[in-house]
Amino acid sequence: QVQLVESGGELVQAGDSLRLSCAASGRTLSRSTVRWFRQTPGKEREFVASIPWIGNIVFADSVKGRFTISRDNAKNTFYLQMNSLKPEDTAVYYCNTNFGGMDYWGNGTLVTVSS
Repeated sequence: QVQLVESGGELVQAGDSLRLSCAASGRTLSRSTVRWFRQTPGKEREFVASIPWIGNIVFADSVKGRFTISRDNAKNTFYLQMNSLKPEDTAVYYCNTNFGGMDYWGNGTLVTVSS
């Protein structure tokens, strides 16, 4: 079993930066891909970024050039650095991983970007 806990979401202004964290426990994810998704009310959850343990990092076009993703395997923690935030980035952000054939999600952290 894997537990994921997101943190770092808050109310910010357009143009600000924010770093989200995803702390994993239960299993070491040093060789797992971790993804960030986001969701706004009435919309489907959308992919934001992914970081494999080896290979290419991938970003959604909507965040490319503004967001970065990183991992600290020693802390079993994953980060989403969000720069130049826009009101349309407002959402609940979730981290996700697949481990042992099972999908795991955190409870999300709310990011609100005011204009």
